[in-house]
Amino acid sequence: MLALAALPTGEMRAIALVCNLIVAGGGVFHFWKAGKMPWRRALPLVLCSVPAAYLGGRIDLPREQFLGVLGVVLLFAGFAMWWRPGFSDAASRAEPLSEATSSGATQVKAGILGGILGLLAGLVSIGGGIFLSPILFLQRWAAVRAIAAVTSLFIFANSLSGLAGQLSRGIELSWQLLGLLALAVLIGGQIGTRLTLKKLSAATIRRIAAVLIIIVGVRLLAQVSGVW
Repeated sequence: MLALAALPTGEMRAIALVCNLIVAGGGVFHFWKAGKMPWRRALPLVLCSVPAAYLGGRIDLPREQFLGVLGVVLLFAGFAMWWRPGFSDAASRAEPLSEATSSGATQVKAGILGGILGLLAGLVSIGGGIFLSPILFLQRWAAVRAIAAVTSLFIFANSLSGLAGQLSRGIELSWQLLGLLALAVLIGGQIGTRLTLKKLSAATIRRIAAVLIIIVGVRLLAQVSGVW
């Protein structure tokens, strides 16, 4: 949405990462407080993703290239979000992999995956969790709550690292706009939680968001190609 509003690329990326921090930070806190965070298994994913996210944050793509990459990523993210309830259902019926199977080569693969998604997270400021979550569900990586906890930690760590990479390039921010959007994200997150608990299912909310994300992705690609 910030891209469609023609906000400068650097400022847009930094603001998106701050919004990620607000939402994911709350999730990390609640999962940690409930004792649901599988720290040992999360380390390869997170530790390898953080430097990659910082590198992605430092990369300064020309605006047209950035919008093109962002449009493609949003399309994939939208479709992944739409199908996520199916992954969740499958994961809840399947037996999660044991701790023994998560050592050695599996940890190396987790590190590689974390690095790739971390670079993407820093580059386009989308967090990376929307891709990580379905992958972990399909791999029966852990129980559903553990995957949700790791996804929150992954988004938080990469958003913080990506933001550091952005700020290291000396970008300028509109603090008034940042403050207003941060407040809106905080309030919107609370409203969304209450709707999920009382009126709408989590799947319904995800699919509404998925449609909006796909529309924005198509709009960005059309803008870059000169069609729209």
